[in-house]
Amino acid sequence: MPAAIPEPVATDRPAEAHHPRALVGVLAFCGVVVAVMQTLVVPLLPHIPRLTGATPATASWLVTITLLTGAICTPVLGRVGDMYGKRRVLLASLGVLVLGSVLCAVSSQIGVLIAGRALQGAALAVVPLGISIMRDELPPVRVLSSVALMSSTLGIGAAVGLPVAALVIEHSEWHTMFWVSAGLGLLDVVLVLSCVPESPLRSRGRFDVLGTLGLTVALSCLLLAVTQGAGWGWTSAPTLGLSAAAVLTGLAWGRYELRCASPMVDLRVSARPAVLLTNLAALLIGFAFYANSLATAQMVQEPRSTGYGLGASLVVSGLCLLPGGLSMVALSPVSARISAKHGPKVTLALAAGLMAVGYVVRFFTSHQLWMIIAGATVVAAGTAIGYSALPALVMRAVPAAETGAANGLNTLMRSVGQAFCSAAVAAVLANVTFRAGGRTAPTLHAYLLVFLIAGGAALLALAVTLCLPGRRSEPPAGTVGQVRRPAPLGRTALTQEDA
Repeated sequence: MPAAIPEPVATDRPAEAHHPRALVGVLAFCGVVVAVMQTLVVPLLPHIPRLTGATPATASWLVTITLLTGAICTPVLGRVGDMYGKRRVLLASLGVLVLGSVLCAVSSQIGVLIAGRALQGAALAVVPLGISIMRDELPPVRVLSSVALMSSTLGIGAAVGLPVAALVIEHSEWHTMFWVSAGLGLLDVVLVLSCVPESPLRSRGRFDVLGTLGLTVALSCLLLAVTQGAGWGWTSAPTLGLSAAAVLTGLAWGRYELRCASPMVDLRVSARPAVLLTNLAALLIGFAFYANSLATAQMVQEPRSTGYGLGASLVVSGLCLLPGGLSMVALSPVSARISAKHGPKVTLALAAGLMAVGYVVRFFTSHQLWMIIAGATVVAAGTAIGYSALPALVMRAVPAAETGAANGLNTLMRSVGQAFCSAAVAAVLANVTFRAGGRTAPTLHAYLLVFLIAGGAALLALAVTLCLPGRRSEPPAGTVGQVRRPAPLGRTALTQEDA
């Protein structure tokens, strides 16, 4: 049976006065807090074996499990929010974040820490849910700039989280950072209860349990193969078995979703060029962005005996990324203005081109700290503009009733891009090495190769963006965020984007 077009249903609620600036500020703060969780434990990883008695391989799961749960829960909770209330699911996600933070704060057992990190990762769904609430609640003139800021919080939080966590670990007991994250999560809950209304729009249909299970299995197999392949061996039985399981499960899941009346992911909508190419661009932008963070943090810490390393501390390496995070805050409104005037396609193309230029700078300026920071900031600036444009492209291509699920899928593609980037960077830095100062270290050419690969991903994102449908397929300026209320019984309510 073909998938039915979801019909947005307006629920009755009393008129509420919510200041747009307060709503945007609260949701953006929630996004930053959630994004910080993604890099929170990175400075702690080298010390986890000593602190918990775990092996380094087990300790790495503190990052891997967050990636897995975030990738799985983001599209699922986006769909749940479309159906049962975005604010309700947003609060539940923040509650899970608080619970995960408390678990990590009260224990030094590696199993408990991994469980807590899994719960923290599940809260990544806050970002697409926030985008959906903004689309439903804000006046059209404010939607583009607000959504741009919300989308950029993924990069802002990642850039800010590393130096902040390093400072906390260096000057305090390591459990403190989890108590701080729990407190920030509770503050988020209070602010959402005070400033964020429940969206009146609902997507009809039953929740797709089988589709959710299929998506979970396929994503788990894929991301486990990608993130653990370097340790297990890329041709090992576990890696090949998980890869095959991901392909087979994904094919079966896709066939089921096409026949489901109320699918978890509407593949017919996702297959539209405007949506499919936007998601592919999101994957490539996520890849290019993450290489900047990974290479910068490690490169400046390499000892001077390598001939190129600066021997910087963990805090200094994190601070190298801070200007990029600040540039993301400053450039999100700029991105929105470019999108309003020229369309988000032009904005995304500009972003991909700027990221490629940034990697050219990085390729030729890898010996002085200020030049490394400059190159990293250029890449971050491109990321900010790109991340701001992606949800605008998604919203112009999907019905309002599917905003949460569609933006969740787009956020998922960024996460998948980051997972592939992590595997690629680890493989290059582990295999292109030499002996320096009595230890094995990556060569300078290894880092330059990382920059070439990431720059190539940015150029490929530019090529994909240029293939997107042009402005003729977009609605008139100012209609993003406007939604028609339900049509009479028996007719399908359409968004203006579909009209």
